[in-house]
Amino acid sequence: MSKLFLVGDVGGTNTNLALARHDQSGIRLIKKARFSTRQEKSLVDPVRRFLEAERAGGSAEAIDFCCISGAGPVLSDESIPLTNAPWSIHASELFSLLNVPVKLINDFTALSYAVTLLDYRDTGAVTQLPHPDGSLYEPRDGIMLVIGAGTGLGVGFVDRSGGHIKAFPSEGGHSEMPCFDDLSRAIHRWLSDRYGYAAGAEIAIAGQGIANIFEFICSDEFSVRMLTGDYEVPHAALAAGPSETARSILTSPHLDWPAKIALHAEDDAFCALTMELFVRLYALKAANLASIFLPAGGVWLAGGISSKNEAWLIKNARFMRWFEKNYAPHIRQFLAHTPVMIVKNYDISLLGAAVAALQLSAHG
Repeated sequence: MSKLFLVGDVGGTNTNLALARHDQSGIRLIKKARFSTRQEKSLVDPVRRFLEAERAGGSAEAIDFCCISGAGPVLSDESIPLTNAPWSIHASELFSLLNVPVKLINDFTALSYAVTLLDYRDTGAVTQLPHPDGSLYEPRDGIMLVIGAGTGLGVGFVDRSGGHIKAFPSEGGHSEMPCFDDLSRAIHRWLSDRYGYAAGAEIAIAGQGIANIFEFICSDEFSVRMLTGDYEVPHAALAAGPSETARSILTSPHLDWPAKIALHAEDDAFCALTMELFVRLYALKAANLASIFLPAGGVWLAGGISSKNEAWLIKNARFMRWFEKNYAPHIRQFLAHTPVMIVKNYDISLLGAAVAALQLSAHG
C-alpha cells in the first residue's frame, strides 16, 4: 500500500520540506523545497506555501501523515523550541492546517533513523575516514552514534540490533567542551565568562564555535605562548596581529564568518589555527561520546561542516589522530578500531523523518 508523508527538517539556518512516498519499492522523496529559517516566523507559512505550490502544479493527492524534525528538544506539549532560531514548532498548529496526524521529533533522532539506510561503502553518500595507520573497519550491528556540527552541534544514537531499529533523542551537543591544552583552556575560560557558566561543546564545536574560536584568536586575549601543542601554523604571522584577511572577516556579517574562515584555512594563519583547533575539539568530543556509547555501528558525522570540509578533516589524519586520543589504553584501543564516516547525503534528515513517519504511522 502506498503512503504519502509530509516531512520536514528545521534547523537554525534552513527549513527543508518534502513529500515522501512509501510503497513496495521503499521510501523516496518526490518533491522538495528549501526556506530560510530566519526569514520565517513559524513553520505554518512555509508548509502552506509548499503545499499550495504542489496543488498549483496539479498534485491533489492526500497526505497520510506528517513528521517534522527540529533542532531542539521535543517538549511534552508536542512543541520544539528551536535552539538556534527565535521561534518554535507546534504540532497543534500543523494539525489545524493539515488535518492529519502530526509527529515532532528531534533533528538528530531523524538523522539516527536515516543513517540506518546508508551503506558505508557508497562513496557518493558516505566517506569513511581512515585511521592514522590507514586502516578501515566495517560497522557492525549495535549502536550507531550520530554527531553533527552545523549551525549548532547535534547528537543522536540508534540501536540497530537483530533487524530492529530504535532511535533515541539526545541533547549531547550541550554537554561539556573538551579541553586539552593552554589554548583550548583559555578559550573555555573566555567563553565561560561570556555565558556566565562553564562553556558547553556547541559554542566551540559548530558554526558558531568556529566564529567564537576565530574571535578569540583575533582578540587581545590570545597569545602565541598558548600554542603549546603541535600547531603547524606560522607563529610570527599570528604574533603580528590579525591579518588583512582576518580583519576583512571580522567586519563582515557574523553569520558569514564560518564559511569564510573555512575558505581561507589554507592561506591565512588565523583561519588555519581556528579550523585546526575546531577539528581537534570535534574529534575529542566524538571520542568522548564514543567512549560512552561504544558504537559498534560506527560514528557518523552529519551536519554541513564535515561534508563541506572533508579534505581538511582527512589531510594528515587531522580528525582521526585526535579521535584516537584518550588517557586510558583500553579506550585508545577501542577508538583505534571504531569506524568513522562522514555523511554527504544532504537529504538524510528528510529521509530520516520519512522513516520515522513510516514507523510512527504504523503504530498510531
